Amino acid sequence: MRRPTPQSVRRACLAAAAALLPAVCSTLPAQAASYGTPTIKLSTAYLSGAVGSTGDPTVTVTVAQSGADASALTVAASKTSKSAVAGTSDVSVTGSGTTRTVAVTAHAQGYADLTLKVTGLGGKTATTTLHFAASPAVQYSTDARYLTGASDASAAVDVGGGYVVVANDEDNTLRLYNGAASGAPVRTWDLDSALNADKEVDIEAGTLVGSTIYWTGSLGNNKDGEYKADRNTVFTTTVSGSGANTSLSFGSAYHQLRDDLVAWDEANGDRYGFEAATADGEIPKEINGFNVEGLEFAPDSTSTAYVGFRAPLVPPQAGGKALIVPVTNMDKVVTGTAAAFGTPIELDLGGLSVRDIRRNSLDQYLILAGSWAADDNSDPYALYSWDGVAGHQPVKVLDLPTTDAGGWESIVSVPDLTRPGARVQLITDDGSADLYGDGTEAKDLTHPEWQKSRSTWFTLG
Repeated sequence: MRRPTPQSVRRACLAAAAALLPAVCSTLPAQAASYGTPTIKLSTAYLSGAVGSTGDPTVTVTVAQSGADASALTVAASKTSKSAVAGTSDVSVTGSGTTRTVAVTAHAQGYADLTLKVTGLGGKTATTTLHFAASPAVQYSTDARYLTGASDASAAVDVGGGYVVVANDEDNTLRLYNGAASGAPVRTWDLDSALNADKEVDIEAGTLVGSTIYWTGSLGNNKDGEYKADRNTVFTTTVSGSGANTSLSFGSAYHQLRDDLVAWDEANGDRYGFEAATADGEIPKEINGFNVEGLEFAPDSTSTAYVGFRAPLVPPQAGGKALIVPVTNMDKVVTGTAAAFGTPIELDLGGLSVRDIRRNSLDQYLILAGSWAADDNSDPYALYSWDGVAGHQPVKVLDLPTTDAGGWESIVSVPDLTRPGARVQLITDDGSADLYGDGTEAKDLTHPEWQKSRSTWFTLG
Protein backbone atom coordinates (compact mmCIF):
# COMPACT_ATOMS: atom_id res chain seq x y z
CA MET A 1 0.00 0.00 0.00
CA ARG A 2 1.28 3.45 -0.89
CA ARG A 3 2.24 5.53 2.09
CA PRO A 4 0.70 9.04 2.24
CA THR A 5 2.99 11.93 1.52
CA PRO A 6 3.38 14.82 4.02
CA GLN A 7 1.56 17.13 1.58
CA SER A 8 -1.48 14.83 1.33
CA VAL A 9 -1.67 14.50 5.12
CA ARG A 10 -1.59 18.27 5.51
CA ARG A 11 -4.38 18.74 2.95
CA ALA A 12 -6.56 16.13 4.67
CA CYS A 13 -6.10 17.78 8.06
CA LEU A 14 -7.00 21.20 6.69
CA ALA A 15 -10.12 19.82 5.05
CA ALA A 16 -11.24 18.11 8.26
CA ALA A 17 -10.65 21.29 10.25
CA ALA A 18 -12.69 23.34 7.79
CA ALA A 19 -15.59 20.90 8.06
CA LEU A 20 -15.57 20.99 11.87
CA LEU A 21 -15.24 24.77 12.24
CA PRO A 22 -18.95 25.74 11.72
CA ALA A 23 -20.15 23.13 14.17
CA VAL A 24 -17.62 24.19 16.77
CA CYS A 25 -18.39 27.90 16.32
CA SER A 26 -22.14 27.32 16.67
CA THR A 27 -21.57 26.01 20.19
CA LEU A 28 -19.59 29.06 21.30
CA PRO A 29 -21.42 31.75 23.38
CA ALA A 30 -22.72 34.81 21.52
CA GLN A 31 -20.60 37.88 21.78
CA ALA A 32 -22.23 41.00 23.28
CA ALA A 33 -20.59 43.17 20.68
CA SER A 34 -22.84 41.63 18.00
CA TYR A 35 -26.02 43.17 19.46
CA GLY A 36 -27.19 46.76 19.30
CA THR A 37 -28.68 48.81 22.10
CA PRO A 38 -32.36 47.90 22.52
CA THR A 39 -35.13 50.42 21.93
CA ILE A 40 -38.34 50.95 23.91
CA LYS A 41 -41.22 53.17 22.84
CA LEU A 42 -44.62 53.81 24.47
CA SER A 43 -47.86 54.34 22.55
CA THR A 44 -48.37 57.28 24.92
CA ALA A 45 -46.18 58.60 27.71
CA TYR A 46 -49.20 59.42 29.89
CA LEU A 47 -51.62 57.08 31.61
CA SER A 48 -54.39 57.41 34.19
CA GLY A 49 -55.86 54.96 36.65
CA ALA A 50 -58.12 54.93 39.69
CA VAL A 51 -57.71 53.41 43.11
CA GLY A 52 -59.70 50.20 43.43
CA SER A 53 -60.80 50.15 39.80
CA THR A 54 -60.98 47.22 37.43
CA GLY A 55 -59.93 47.38 33.80
CA ASP A 56 -58.06 50.70 33.89
CA PRO A 57 -56.58 52.04 30.63
CA THR A 58 -53.32 50.48 29.46
CA VAL A 59 -50.45 51.51 27.18
CA THR A 60 -48.62 49.56 24.52
CA VAL A 61 -44.83 49.32 24.61
CA THR A 62 -42.81 48.46 21.51
CA VAL A 63 -39.32 46.96 21.91
CA ALA A 64 -36.58 45.92 19.51
CA GLN A 65 -32.87 45.11 19.39
CA SER A 66 -30.73 44.70 16.31
CA GLY A 67 -29.35 41.20 16.01
CA ALA A 68 -31.89 39.74 18.45
CA ASP A 69 -35.37 38.31 18.32
CA ALA A 70 -37.78 40.59 20.20
CA SER A 71 -39.12 37.62 22.17
CA ALA A 72 -35.77 37.41 23.94
CA LEU A 73 -36.19 40.90 25.41
CA THR A 74 -37.69 41.51 28.85
CA VAL A 75 -39.59 44.59 30.03
CA ALA A 76 -40.18 45.59 33.65
CA ALA A 77 -40.60 48.67 35.84
CA SER A 78 -37.30 49.54 37.48
CA LYS A 79 -38.09 52.76 39.34
CA THR A 80 -40.97 54.90 40.65
CA SER A 81 -41.00 58.50 41.80
CA LYS A 82 -43.79 57.82 44.33
CA SER A 83 -44.32 54.28 45.51
CA ALA A 84 -47.36 55.30 47.59
CA VAL A 85 -49.20 56.02 44.33
CA ALA A 86 -47.79 53.12 42.31
CA GLY A 87 -44.70 51.03 42.97
CA THR A 88 -42.62 48.98 40.55
CA SER A 89 -44.45 45.83 41.65
CA ASP A 90 -47.74 47.49 40.67
CA VAL A 91 -46.69 47.53 37.02
CA SER A 92 -47.56 44.45 35.00
CA VAL A 93 -46.25 43.75 31.51
CA THR A 94 -47.96 41.11 29.41
CA GLY A 95 -47.39 39.78 25.93
CA SER A 96 -44.25 38.79 24.03
CA GLY A 97 -42.48 39.81 20.91
CA THR A 98 -42.28 43.34 19.62
CA THR A 99 -45.35 44.73 21.43
CA ARG A 100 -46.33 44.33 25.08
CA THR A 101 -49.17 45.74 27.19
CA VAL A 102 -48.43 47.75 30.33
CA ALA A 103 -51.00 48.09 33.13
CA VAL A 104 -50.62 49.92 36.43
CA THR A 105 -52.49 49.33 39.68
CA ALA A 106 -53.08 52.56 41.63
CA HIS A 107 -52.84 52.62 45.43
CA ALA A 108 -53.36 56.31 46.23
CA GLN A 109 -54.43 59.55 44.57
CA GLY A 110 -51.61 61.49 42.95
CA TYR A 111 -48.86 61.22 40.37
CA ALA A 112 -45.94 58.85 39.84
CA ASP A 113 -43.27 58.69 37.15
CA LEU A 114 -42.53 55.06 36.38
CA THR A 115 -39.29 54.02 34.70
CA LEU A 116 -39.72 51.09 32.32
CA LYS A 117 -36.58 49.17 31.34
CA VAL A 118 -36.03 46.78 28.47
CA THR A 119 -33.19 44.31 28.85
CA GLY A 120 -31.82 42.77 25.70
CA LEU A 121 -29.20 40.22 24.76
CA GLY A 122 -25.65 40.96 25.73
CA GLY A 123 -26.93 42.63 28.88
CA LYS A 124 -27.76 45.85 27.06
CA THR A 125 -30.67 47.98 28.34
CA ALA A 126 -32.74 51.06 27.59
CA THR A 127 -35.38 52.97 29.57
CA THR A 128 -38.37 55.22 29.10
CA THR A 129 -40.69 57.06 31.49
CA LEU A 130 -44.43 56.54 31.91
CA HIS A 131 -46.19 59.46 33.62
CA PHE A 132 -48.99 57.98 35.70
CA ALA A 133 -51.90 59.79 37.39
CA ALA A 134 -54.26 58.11 39.86
CA SER A 135 -57.72 59.35 40.86
CA PRO A 136 -59.34 58.29 44.15
CA ALA A 137 -61.55 55.29 44.72
CA VAL A 138 -65.26 55.64 43.93
CA GLN A 139 -68.42 53.85 44.90
CA TYR A 140 -69.57 51.04 42.59
CA SER A 141 -65.96 50.73 41.42
CA THR A 142 -66.39 47.28 39.90
CA ASP A 143 -69.08 48.69 37.61
CA ALA A 144 -67.15 51.84 36.72
CA ARG A 145 -65.14 52.52 33.58
CA TYR A 146 -63.19 55.62 32.60
CA LEU A 147 -63.52 57.34 29.23
CA THR A 148 -60.31 59.26 28.59
CA GLY A 149 -59.45 62.03 26.15
CA ALA A 150 -61.89 64.58 27.60
CA SER A 151 -63.39 65.22 31.03
CA ASP A 152 -66.61 67.14 30.39
CA ALA A 153 -68.91 64.41 29.07
CA SER A 154 -72.30 66.05 28.63
CA ALA A 155 -74.39 63.81 26.36
CA ALA A 156 -74.26 60.17 25.30
CA VAL A 157 -75.96 58.16 22.56
CA ASP A 158 -75.95 54.37 22.31
CA VAL A 159 -74.97 53.25 18.78
CA GLY A 160 -75.09 49.52 19.37
CA GLY A 161 -72.68 46.77 20.20
CA GLY A 162 -71.80 48.35 23.52
CA TYR A 163 -70.42 51.48 21.85
CA VAL A 164 -71.49 55.00 22.68
CA VAL A 165 -70.99 58.42 21.09
CA VAL A 166 -70.16 60.99 23.76
CA ALA A 167 -70.31 64.79 23.48
CA ASN A 168 -68.13 67.10 25.56
CA ASP A 169 -69.42 70.53 26.53
CA GLU A 170 -65.97 72.15 26.31
CA ASP A 171 -65.46 71.44 22.59
CA ASN A 172 -67.36 70.44 19.47
CA THR A 173 -65.82 66.99 19.09
CA LEU A 174 -67.89 63.82 19.25
CA ARG A 175 -66.06 60.73 20.52
CA LEU A 176 -66.86 57.05 20.03
CA TYR A 177 -66.05 54.78 22.99
CA ASN A 178 -66.33 51.14 23.83
CA GLY A 179 -68.71 51.57 26.73
CA ALA A 180 -67.59 48.34 28.36
CA ALA A 181 -63.91 49.28 28.63
CA SER A 182 -61.79 52.08 30.02
CA GLY A 183 -59.64 53.94 27.56
CA ALA A 184 -59.38 56.46 24.76
CA PRO A 185 -61.99 57.00 22.04
CA VAL A 186 -61.76 54.66 19.08
CA ARG A 187 -62.90 57.42 16.71
CA THR A 188 -63.49 61.17 16.89
CA TRP A 189 -65.32 63.75 14.78
CA ASP A 190 -64.38 67.45 15.09
CA LEU A 191 -67.42 69.48 14.03
CA ASP A 192 -65.99 72.99 14.39
CA SER A 193 -65.94 73.61 10.65
CA ALA A 194 -69.28 71.95 9.95
CA LEU A 195 -70.93 74.06 12.65
CA ASN A 196 -69.01 77.17 11.61
CA ALA A 197 -68.33 77.60 15.31
CA ASP A 198 -65.71 79.87 16.86
CA LYS A 199 -66.36 78.55 20.39
CA GLU A 200 -67.97 75.51 21.94
CA VAL A 201 -71.65 74.86 21.26
CA ASP A 202 -71.89 73.65 24.85
CA ILE A 203 -73.52 70.40 23.74
CA GLU A 204 -75.74 69.19 26.57
CA ALA A 205 -78.05 66.54 25.12
CA GLY A 206 -78.51 64.18 22.21
CA THR A 207 -80.92 61.47 21.09
CA LEU A 208 -81.07 58.97 18.24
CA VAL A 209 -84.12 58.69 15.96
CA GLY A 210 -83.66 56.21 13.14
CA SER A 211 -80.24 57.03 11.73
CA THR A 212 -80.28 60.66 12.90
CA ILE A 213 -78.82 61.95 16.15
CA TYR A 214 -80.34 65.25 17.31
CA TRP A 215 -78.01 67.36 19.48
CA THR A 216 -78.63 70.59 21.37
CA GLY A 217 -76.46 73.18 22.97
CA SER A 218 -77.41 74.63 26.36
CA LEU A 219 -79.00 77.64 24.56
CA GLY A 220 -78.20 79.82 27.61
CA ASN A 221 -75.63 82.47 28.36
CA ASN A 222 -72.14 81.40 29.37
CA LYS A 223 -71.07 81.22 33.02
CA ASP A 224 -70.23 84.94 32.97
CA GLY A 225 -73.69 85.87 31.76
CA GLU A 226 -72.58 86.62 28.21
CA TYR A 227 -74.51 85.61 25.13
CA LYS A 228 -72.45 83.39 22.84
CA ALA A 229 -74.13 82.67 19.52
CA ASP A 230 -72.55 79.24 19.13
CA ARG A 231 -74.50 77.99 22.16
CA ASN A 232 -77.77 78.80 20.42
CA THR A 233 -77.49 75.68 18.29
CA VAL A 234 -79.39 72.47 17.60
CA PHE A 235 -77.92 70.17 14.96
CA THR A 236 -77.97 66.66 13.58
CA THR A 237 -75.51 63.97 12.61
CA THR A 238 -76.27 60.92 10.50
CA VAL A 239 -75.17 57.50 11.72
CA SER A 240 -73.94 54.75 9.45
CA GLY A 241 -72.65 51.40 10.65
CA SER A 242 -72.80 50.43 14.30
CA GLY A 243 -70.61 49.50 17.22
CA ALA A 244 -66.89 49.90 16.58
CA ASN A 245 -67.66 50.58 12.90
CA THR A 246 -69.93 53.54 13.61
CA SER A 247 -69.43 56.54 11.36
CA LEU A 248 -70.97 60.00 11.69
CA SER A 249 -71.59 62.67 9.09
CA PHE A 250 -72.83 66.17 9.76
CA GLY A 251 -76.45 66.88 8.88
CA SER A 252 -77.84 70.38 9.45
CA ALA A 253 -78.08 73.04 12.15
CA TYR A 254 -80.46 75.71 13.42
CA HIS A 255 -79.35 78.72 15.42
CA GLN A 256 -82.56 80.36 16.65
CA LEU A 257 -84.27 77.91 19.01
CA ARG A 258 -83.41 80.09 21.98
CA ASP A 259 -85.05 83.08 20.23
CA ASP A 260 -88.11 80.99 19.41
CA LEU A 261 -88.45 79.86 23.02
CA VAL A 262 -88.19 83.42 24.35
CA ALA A 263 -90.78 84.68 21.85
CA TRP A 264 -93.14 81.79 22.68
CA ASP A 265 -92.86 82.48 26.41
CA GLU A 266 -93.51 86.18 25.93
CA ALA A 267 -96.55 85.41 23.79
CA ASN A 268 -97.91 83.24 26.60
CA GLY A 269 -97.67 85.73 29.43
CA ASP A 270 -93.96 85.42 30.22
CA ARG A 271 -94.81 82.50 32.49
CA TYR A 272 -91.26 81.17 32.73
CA GLY A 273 -89.30 84.41 32.57
CA PHE A 274 -87.22 83.39 29.56
CA GLU A 275 -86.67 86.95 28.35
CA ALA A 276 -85.25 88.11 31.68
CA ALA A 277 -83.21 84.92 32.12
CA THR A 278 -81.49 85.37 28.76
CA ALA A 279 -80.70 89.06 29.24
CA ASP A 280 -77.10 90.20 29.17
CA GLY A 281 -75.41 89.51 32.50
CA GLU A 282 -77.79 86.74 33.57
CA ILE A 283 -76.13 83.53 34.79
CA PRO A 284 -77.77 80.41 33.28
CA LYS A 285 -77.38 78.08 36.28
CA GLU A 286 -79.69 79.92 38.63
CA ILE A 287 -83.04 78.76 39.96
CA ASN A 288 -84.69 81.30 37.63
CA GLY A 289 -82.09 80.91 34.88
CA PHE A 290 -82.27 79.54 31.34
CA ASN A 291 -80.33 76.36 30.64
CA VAL A 292 -81.24 73.29 28.54
CA GLU A 293 -79.81 69.87 29.38
CA GLY A 294 -82.33 67.31 28.09
CA LEU A 295 -83.58 66.29 24.66
CA GLU A 296 -85.76 63.30 23.80
CA PHE A 297 -88.73 62.61 21.56
CA ALA A 298 -92.32 62.18 22.74
CA PRO A 299 -93.96 58.73 22.78
CA ASP A 300 -94.47 57.27 19.29
CA SER A 301 -93.17 60.47 17.71
CA THR A 302 -90.31 61.36 15.38
CA SER A 303 -91.27 65.04 15.20
CA THR A 304 -92.19 66.22 18.70
CA ALA A 305 -89.16 66.58 20.92
CA TYR A 306 -89.12 67.21 24.66
CA VAL A 307 -86.65 69.96 25.58
CA GLY A 308 -85.72 69.51 29.25
CA PHE A 309 -84.55 72.46 31.34
CA ARG A 310 -81.95 72.48 34.09
CA ALA A 311 -83.17 75.99 34.85
CA PRO A 312 -85.60 77.44 35.67
CA LEU A 313 -87.58 75.54 38.27
CA VAL A 314 -91.30 76.28 38.21
CA PRO A 315 -91.93 78.30 40.28
CA PRO A 316 -88.31 79.40 40.78
CA GLN A 317 -88.04 78.41 44.43
CA ALA A 318 -87.06 75.45 46.56
CA GLY A 319 -89.36 72.54 45.76
CA GLY A 320 -90.23 73.90 42.33
CA LYS A 321 -91.04 71.58 39.43
CA ALA A 322 -88.87 70.62 36.47
CA LEU A 323 -89.80 72.06 33.08
CA ILE A 324 -90.13 70.32 29.72
CA VAL A 325 -91.18 72.27 26.62
CA PRO A 326 -92.34 70.18 23.64
CA VAL A 327 -91.06 71.34 20.25
CA THR A 328 -93.66 69.83 17.93
CA ASN A 329 -91.67 70.11 14.69
CA MET A 330 -88.09 69.36 15.72
CA ASP A 331 -87.54 67.34 12.54
CA LYS A 332 -88.18 70.54 10.57
CA VAL A 333 -86.48 72.92 13.01
CA VAL A 334 -83.05 71.41 12.36
CA THR A 335 -83.41 72.26 8.68
CA GLY A 336 -84.30 75.89 9.31
CA THR A 337 -88.02 76.06 10.15
CA ALA A 338 -89.02 78.18 13.15
CA ALA A 339 -89.99 76.10 16.16
CA ALA A 340 -93.60 75.39 17.10
CA PHE A 341 -94.46 74.48 20.66
CA GLY A 342 -96.89 72.29 22.52
CA THR A 343 -98.27 72.59 26.03
CA PRO A 344 -95.40 72.76 28.54
CA ILE A 345 -94.98 69.90 31.01
CA GLU A 346 -94.11 70.45 34.66
CA LEU A 347 -92.80 67.44 36.58
CA ASP A 348 -92.34 66.92 40.30
CA LEU A 349 -88.76 65.65 40.66
CA GLY A 350 -88.48 66.44 44.34
CA GLY A 351 -87.21 69.95 43.74
CA LEU A 352 -84.64 68.79 41.18
CA SER A 353 -84.47 69.63 37.48
CA VAL A 354 -83.77 67.75 34.24
CA ARG A 355 -80.13 66.83 33.66
CA ASP A 356 -80.93 64.25 31.00
CA ILE A 357 -83.95 62.38 29.65
CA ARG A 358 -83.95 59.17 27.62
CA ARG A 359 -86.63 56.96 26.00
CA ASN A 360 -86.46 53.35 24.85
CA SER A 361 -88.35 51.57 22.07
CA LEU A 362 -91.11 50.66 24.56
CA ASP A 363 -91.73 54.37 25.25
CA GLN A 364 -90.37 53.98 28.77
CA TYR A 365 -88.45 57.01 29.98
CA LEU A 366 -85.72 57.63 32.52
CA ILE A 367 -85.06 61.15 33.76
CA LEU A 368 -81.74 61.98 35.36
CA ALA A 369 -82.64 64.61 37.94
CA GLY A 370 -80.17 66.97 39.58
CA SER A 371 -79.75 70.48 40.86
CA TRP A 372 -80.08 73.60 38.78
CA ALA A 373 -76.97 74.89 40.57
CA ALA A 374 -73.33 74.45 39.59
CA ASP A 375 -72.32 72.72 42.85
CA ASP A 376 -72.42 69.23 41.36
CA ASN A 377 -70.95 67.38 44.35
CA SER A 378 -73.14 68.76 47.14
CA ASP A 379 -76.69 68.36 45.84
CA PRO A 380 -78.68 65.15 45.34
CA TYR A 381 -79.14 63.23 42.09
CA ALA A 382 -81.84 60.68 41.33
CA LEU A 383 -83.31 58.61 38.51
CA TYR A 384 -87.03 58.79 37.80
CA SER A 385 -89.10 56.57 35.51
CA TRP A 386 -91.89 58.12 33.43
CA ASP A 387 -94.25 57.16 30.64
CA GLY A 388 -93.75 60.39 28.69
CA VAL A 389 -97.39 61.43 29.05
CA ALA A 390 -98.17 64.98 30.13
CA GLY A 391 -100.07 64.97 33.40
CA HIS A 392 -98.54 61.66 34.50
CA GLN A 393 -95.98 62.12 37.22
CA PRO A 394 -92.61 60.33 37.25
CA VAL A 395 -91.60 57.86 39.96
CA LYS A 396 -88.23 57.83 41.68
CA VAL A 397 -86.39 54.56 41.08
CA LEU A 398 -82.90 55.28 42.42
CA ASP A 399 -80.95 57.80 44.48
CA LEU A 400 -77.48 58.25 43.02
CA PRO A 401 -74.20 58.54 44.97
CA THR A 402 -72.91 62.10 45.31
CA THR A 403 -69.71 61.83 47.36
CA ASP A 404 -67.42 61.03 44.42
CA ALA A 405 -65.90 63.45 41.92
CA GLY A 406 -68.02 64.61 39.03
CA GLY A 407 -71.71 65.22 38.44
CA TRP A 408 -74.08 62.70 36.86
CA GLU A 409 -74.79 64.03 33.40
CA SER A 410 -75.87 61.45 30.83
CA ILE A 411 -78.03 58.36 30.40
CA VAL A 412 -76.63 56.05 27.71
CA SER A 413 -79.81 54.05 27.10
CA VAL A 414 -82.95 52.84 28.87
CA PRO A 415 -83.42 49.11 29.56
CA ASP A 416 -86.83 47.46 29.79
CA LEU A 417 -87.93 48.92 33.11
CA THR A 418 -90.34 46.03 33.75
CA ARG A 419 -87.50 43.51 33.79
CA PRO A 420 -86.17 42.63 37.27
CA GLY A 421 -82.55 43.60 37.73
CA ALA A 422 -82.50 45.95 34.73
CA ARG A 423 -79.25 47.91 34.52
CA VAL A 424 -78.59 51.41 33.23
CA GLN A 425 -75.31 53.09 32.34
CA LEU A 426 -74.73 56.69 33.42
CA ILE A 427 -71.81 59.01 32.67
CA THR A 428 -70.39 61.84 34.76
CA ASP A 429 -69.08 65.25 33.80
CA ASP A 430 -65.75 65.47 35.67
CA GLY A 431 -64.56 68.74 34.15
CA SER A 432 -64.56 70.68 37.43
CA ALA A 433 -63.22 67.81 39.54
CA ASP A 434 -59.77 67.79 41.14
CA LEU A 435 -59.09 64.21 40.11
CA TYR A 436 -55.47 63.94 41.22
CA GLY A 437 -55.35 66.05 44.36
CA ASP A 438 -53.19 68.89 43.08
CA GLY A 439 -55.93 71.52 42.77
CA THR A 440 -56.14 71.32 38.96
CA GLU A 441 -59.59 70.96 37.46
CA ALA A 442 -59.77 68.03 35.05
CA LYS A 443 -60.73 70.27 32.13
CA ASP A 444 -57.45 72.18 32.61
CA LEU A 445 -55.16 69.13 32.62
CA THR A 446 -52.59 69.40 29.84
CA HIS A 447 -52.62 65.75 28.79
CA PRO A 448 -55.83 64.24 27.35
CA GLU A 449 -54.84 60.83 28.71
CA TRP A 450 -55.31 62.26 32.21
CA GLN A 451 -58.66 63.86 31.38
CA LYS A 452 -61.54 61.45 31.89
CA SER A 453 -65.20 60.99 32.65
CA ARG A 454 -66.61 58.02 34.51
CA SER A 455 -69.33 55.65 33.33
CA THR A 456 -71.07 53.44 35.88
CA TRP A 457 -73.71 50.70 35.64
CA PHE A 458 -76.54 50.78 38.16
CA THR A 459 -79.14 48.10 38.88
CA LEU A 460 -82.71 49.40 39.02
CA GLY A 461 -85.34 48.07 41.38
